[in-house]
Amino acid sequence: MQGLQIKHLSVKIGENTILDDLNLTVPRGEIHAVMGPNGTGKSTLSYSIMGHPRYEPASGDILLNGESILDLSVDERANAGLFLALQNPVAIPGVTVANFLRTALNAKAKKRDPEAKPIAIPAFRRMLKEKMAALKIDASFAARYVNDGFSGGEKKRLEVLQMAVLEPEIAILDEIDSGLDIDALRIVSEGVNSLVRETGMGVLVITHYQRLLNEIRPDQVHIMMDKRIVRSGGPELALALEERGYDWVREEAVAEG
Repeated sequence: MQGLQIKHLSVKIGENTILDDLNLTVPRGEIHAVMGPNGTGKSTLSYSIMGHPRYEPASGDILLNGESILDLSVDERANAGLFLALQNPVAIPGVTVANFLRTALNAKAKKRDPEAKPIAIPAFRRMLKEKMAALKIDASFAARYVNDGFSGGEKKRLEVLQMAVLEPEIAILDEIDSGLDIDALRIVSEGVNSLVRETGMGVLVITHYQRLLNEIRPDQVHIMMDKRIVRSGGPELALALEERGYDWVREEAVAEG
């Protein structure tokens, strides 16, 4: 299967189980949203997929395009096609956006083909200019230092620009709507939607709020409670959560055993 598959995944920190028998499938070309109350493990899920060393898989598997990635390091998972957009990206003073993106693109190409030559600077500049124009990002953005003095909206737009340049198989957006006003949310969402259409990447959106899903239209919505996915459905499931909260989901999950 082309995409991300999580099969019966349990994850621990020390003796504490933080994900318990979790199952989730995100095909390429689809947008899936994970919603749930605070503390249920949504961000833990994103870190576990990317291979954060603090989160130790106790059982189960994570597959990308049919191949297990559990034994891969974070950078190996990134080179295989995973991308994580963080809630609070760090600043890198002294490193321009253009140099950062060109270095990342060359590293990914080198990992896939040790004989690959670095992309020529003129070709990279043309490509970057096209990507930025498509995402409605001013060309001056490329000369700024990564996230240094960026607003919340600028940080999230840079995350989308990284996706556009690197073209991952699966992008994980961990509360990408955090700190965005309506205009910035719309711009970021339009960028994500266009990348899904143009590249066929799959997207896993982790969010608390329906407002994001009004802009990034999910194919499937999954509700996470008690360290696992307890219910999945179409976009109407997010609307039901907006109207009714989470108590009814918890009651139904308890009734179903």
